[in-house]
Amino acid sequence: MGTAKFILAGAAAITMLASSAFADDMTGMVTSINRLNNTISIQQIQKGTVGSGTGGAAGALQQYKAKDAAMLDAVHAGDRVTYSATDADGSSTLTKLQKQ
Repeated sequence: MGTAKFILAGAAAITMLASSAFADDMTGMVTSINRLNNTISIQQIQKGTVGSGTGGAAGALQQYKAKDAAMLDAVHAGDRVTYSATDADGSSTLTKLQKQ
């Protein structure tokens, strides 16, 4: 019985790690940056085509806390970016930010 629990726990851990490791980067447009609070607001853009020639539909506006303040130096409001974020303790933290 103990071995079965160990195997199931290991499988669950591997599944969680694999799903986060292979998560796709999101695409969006920077709407505002607050360098004093180290936060950025990004309007997510849906990947793929929605309709004909729309270039992707706009998604929800989300505010993120930057993991490192230097991440915000290269971007400005209106820039299209690719990014990754994690959710921990009810707040979203930006882990990767790259201007397109």
